[in-house]
Amino acid sequence: MEMNDIIAYSEVDEILNLLEDEYAKRIPEKIRTFIKEERDDEYKPIIDVDKPLLEQNISRDAMVLLAVVYLNYLCDSEQEKQELLNEFAKNEEEKKELEERYNPDNLFKKRKEIISQNTQEVQMIEYKEKNFIQKILSKIKAIFMRNK
Repeated sequence: MEMNDIIAYSEVDEILNLLEDEYAKRIPEKIRTFIKEERDDEYKPIIDVDKPLLEQNISRDAMVLLAVVYLNYLCDSEQEKQELLNEFAKNEEEKKELEERYNPDNLFKKRKEIISQNTQEVQMIEYKEKNFIQKILSKIKAIFMRNK
């Protein structure tokens, strides 16, 4: 397991330990045991109960785990679950949009399109030398043109 995951489990365990008994009892013991087994026993995250969760210095992975726990065990109603799922979907759409907008492959694509639109196509023009008859005709035309 990666170090980030172990730290995330430690942070989630610490936050779940701070829950009131009413909410802590909603989370199955199997889940709590799993989180305790996967956490890093030596890492002790500092959680300030006076600050909102978003202002805590916890990892993104821990936030995701907490969101899943909240969705599955702590939501009070189906409406609340649906609102949370809608938020997840909205975040996923925004993430995809940002990934598409700032994808390194697409970053320079628009510039190439603009450059290709602004450049004119240059083609080689075939140069034909005049043959003997064309040279004679052009000299005759030049003589007549001078006389006019």
